[in-house]
Amino acid sequence: MTKFFLSLHVLAVVLAIGPVTVAASMFPRTLRAAPGEPGGGEGGGEALTTLRMLHRICRVYGTVGIAVPVFGLATGSSLGVLGSPWLITSVALTAAAAGLLVLRILPAQGAALVAVQTPGAGAGPRASARLAMSTGVFNLLWATVTVLMIIRPGSTTGA
Repeated sequence: MTKFFLSLHVLAVVLAIGPVTVAASMFPRTLRAAPGEPGGGEGGGEALTTLRMLHRICRVYGTVGIAVPVFGLATGSSLGVLGSPWLITSVALTAAAAGLLVLRILPAQGAALVAVQTPGAGAGPRASARLAMSTGVFNLLWATVTVLMIIRPGSTTGA
């Protein structure tokens, strides 16, 4: 059963978290090319369509990403490592990444979309920079969790 849960856990990471990290990373750059933004020019309609799509990917795949900790905890339970410091740290970092996505990134993307669609409002370069910073932290959290899952300090499983 452990291999089954581990397979589902890894698949959930690849299929859910991967698209969120890519879409979230692309959003700030695309925002700068949107209509009404400083430096935004031709192709603004395409930028708006892309922004909507990237935001939707982050929302939908972020929701699907709930499967990652569910299958991860099932795997940890079957391995008997739920009390391991590396796993507890990974769970805390995963919660931090989820919180950042739900409380900061998605609302900022939504606000930027509204601003871009409101004539003369524009999201501004600061909004794009803040969103890029939040996304960078989000990606760094997931990278750290990935490293912890591979290295597993103090692991007694031999791998």
